[in-house]
Amino acid sequence: MASAILKRATSSALKSAAGSFRIAASGRGYASVAAGSDIVAAAPDVSLQKARSWDEGVSSEFSTTPVKDIFKGKKVIIFGLPGAYTGVCSQQHVPSYKNNIDKFKAKGIDSVICVAVNDPYVMNAWAEKIQAKDAIEFYGDFDGSFHKSLDLGKDLSAALLGPRSERWSAYVVDGKIKAFNVEAAPSDFKVSGAEVILEQI
Repeated sequence: MASAILKRATSSALKSAAGSFRIAASGRGYASVAAGSDIVAAAPDVSLQKARSWDEGVSSEFSTTPVKDIFKGKKVIIFGLPGAYTGVCSQQHVPSYKNNIDKFKAKGIDSVICVAVNDPYVMNAWAEKIQAKDAIEFYGDFDGSFHKSLDLGKDLSAALLGPRSERWSAYVVDGKIKAFNVEAAPSDFKVSGAEVILEQI
């Protein structure tokens, strides 16, 4: 009897978790930025952590990079994703930019940046594993403050990921957003890839 009750309770909990993930994936809010917005003004006093080893972190006294320094006077492609080592991020999102890096450079892009709600050490190990560190700059948004500032935060607790971010991309010139794309769900990969934003430059 007890095992039957436990079985029903476990089944109910799993269905509830699955349902909440579907709701979370499909019911996203709108970002507070769009084409024409100033991404630096939207995230004042926010800093990111460039991907690095722990030893590099120690030697730099755990320095951070202000968002304004990333964009000031530069043409930047930035894309955000739910997290390092996850499926779509590793197999499709990052490779789409890595494989098109020469096309971005030919269009005068100074930096192609990947940012995720991870610490910089995880981002560093992941970038090395997928062999993309030479083409793309990786940054950790360790507490999600950057994504929260843009209203791009996403609760993916139902997938055991906790607070993460939407999947998105932007073309930014001297801090001003020229093109901006957000997927309908973090698991989607339809509008945030390199091929789409190359056409928007």
